[in-house]
Amino acid sequence: MREYAKKTIKRYFLGKNSKLVFFNQRHPREQKINTINIYIHIPFCKNMCPYCPYNKIKYKKEFVKPYLQALVNEIALYKKLYGNMKIASVYIGGGTPTLLIDELGVILSAIRSDFELNGDICIETSPNNIDDEIIRKLKDFSISLVSVGVQSFNDQFLNFIGRKYSSDIISSVLEKLVKDDFKSINIDLMFALPGQSIADLKYDLQKAIELGVNQITTYPLFTFPYTAVGSYLRIKKVKMPNLNVRRKQYRFIHDFMQRNGYNRVSVWGFKKGDVPRYSSVTRDNYIGLGAGAGSHLPDGFYLNKFSVDEYINNCLKNKFPTALFLKLDKNLQNYFWLYWRLYDTVIDKQEIYNRFGADNKKICYLSFLQK
Repeated sequence: MREYAKKTIKRYFLGKNSKLVFFNQRHPREQKINTINIYIHIPFCKNMCPYCPYNKIKYKKEFVKPYLQALVNEIALYKKLYGNMKIASVYIGGGTPTLLIDELGVILSAIRSDFELNGDICIETSPNNIDDEIIRKLKDFSISLVSVGVQSFNDQFLNFIGRKYSSDIISSVLEKLVKDDFKSINIDLMFALPGQSIADLKYDLQKAIELGVNQITTYPLFTFPYTAVGSYLRIKKVKMPNLNVRRKQYRFIHDFMQRNGYNRVSVWGFKKGDVPRYSSVTRDNYIGLGAGAGSHLPDGFYLNKFSVDEYINNCLKNKFPTALFLKLDKNLQNYFWLYWRLYDTVIDKQEIYNRFGADNKKICYLSFLQK
């Protein structure tokens, strides 16, 4: 019954000719691209948090040099394919990207050499991988937006989610980052963790505000079935907080942040002041570099090989590491745009009509959802 309902809804919105099918693809197609964003994936990690759904491997020094060369080669392949594009932003994620802090300087130099980089450079990291030397290098590389995966200021919850550091180090790390005049400092905090109360949540939020970070991004514990947490839940039947608890805690977060001068800038994010919003997911078109990275180009999605070994082997042979391709026609592109506007929680009404105005049924349905 569920599958039938999904097919019916999909056909109603997408039409019978729009299909979500991945094809094997050896490299991106030639097309005209003037401006693009770049995502760089660094899969190496020391925490290996069991809830994390992203492509990651345990940090091994012997992988670093070949992975660096593979990334530089992949940049050169895109230069050859698309020419001198303008780069609107660079986002560096992982893993823990700052584990390869010196290598990041080489990668960014390669991007600046091959393309015209004008936008902000953003990076995510972990409290136990930030020190004075790393902060200095972030500034040297002109990285201006930093996100720190704090998750909690409470050791009990850090232990539960597999974070291998004490809450004692978090405050000093954030104080240093705030003092060093980056454009924006974001921290991630988790809520609705097993046993977490409103009082626990308030403590985390208040602590973050006192430390002076520009943005606080909160999210519940997502239990993806392919993560270690997902497996643990199936085996041990650990009971996570139910929907009512999550709703209650989210409503508390929303009201608490607004009372303290932070405005909501996405489903999960709250920002204070006139600083750039830190976001990893709302860029319209981007090239993904690295193992498992995805690219959203004008004709669709391209997905790199997830295996770090296979990614390195392809790039060192000067071959694109692309594994799969999902073609997006105009209809699917419009829904992709709409999906991320729902994440933003703000949808421009005129743009809705520009994209869907010819289809009165869909406009009526969206108006119904708004009400």
